[in-house]
Amino acid sequence: MNNPLQASYEQEQTGSVLAQASASREMEEVKGQIFMAKQFPRNVFQSEQRILDACKRPALAQTAVYRYPRGGQSVEGPSIRLAEVLAQNWGNLAFGIKELEQRPGESVAMAYAWDLETNVREEKVFTVPHTRKARGKIQKLEDPRDIYELVANNGARRLRACILGIIPGDIVEKAVEECNRTLTGNNKEPLKDRIAVALNAFKDKYKVTQEQIEKRMGYNVSAFTERDYADLIKIFTSIKDGMSKVEDWFPKEEVKE
Repeated sequence: MNNPLQASYEQEQTGSVLAQASASREMEEVKGQIFMAKQFPRNVFQSEQRILDACKRPALAQTAVYRYPRGGQSVEGPSIRLAEVLAQNWGNLAFGIKELEQRPGESVAMAYAWDLETNVREEKVFTVPHTRKARGKIQKLEDPRDIYELVANNGARRLRACILGIIPGDIVEKAVEECNRTLTGNNKEPLKDRIAVALNAFKDKYKVTQEQIEKRMGYNVSAFTERDYADLIKIFTSIKDGMSKVEDWFPKEEVKE
């Protein structure tokens, strides 16, 4: 006859052994990463050049900078897309989002960025309720895929902050300036065509009309310059990344159903 207490004890022991083996494996992987970083340290000049070259790509420049309102002024900064490019090209940098624990109705996750050369680490632990607001109601999520996407989306902004806490500020500023130059000077398509695409994107995704955009800018789209186009892209990226809401730029009473 099997003893339930004995079976429970054996199960706990097995789980403990597996946990120790997993922790040991992760520790060895970390040691290997640190060793390789010390053996092949980054060349700061080459890393900076790789970052600036990446910022010359129009596809990246269009999603690299966001803008949001604060205290009656517009504030802009690097988006999560640009932060990822900075981390990838800076080198010897480990970053990501980990789900630490999944409880009934919520997940505990961590976003982190770790410079393996200098041992400087930034991390943010946060809790994500398994709910989503849809059509004015709170919807409870049970599908594992929906929960995974929710945690990833909530972690993106924390990951951005962690990466920007590691990369030197002057490198970040140069990358943003390079993206702005790409937006204002290296596009081959006519400006009016690009503005038309931007207007359609605002209308299709956020129900924002051309009249609302003109009211925001203060003049007709026919007078828009390259700088105005760049500002539109930053506002769109800001809303898309969740850094601001449609109502922050286009007041709710103006939005047409």
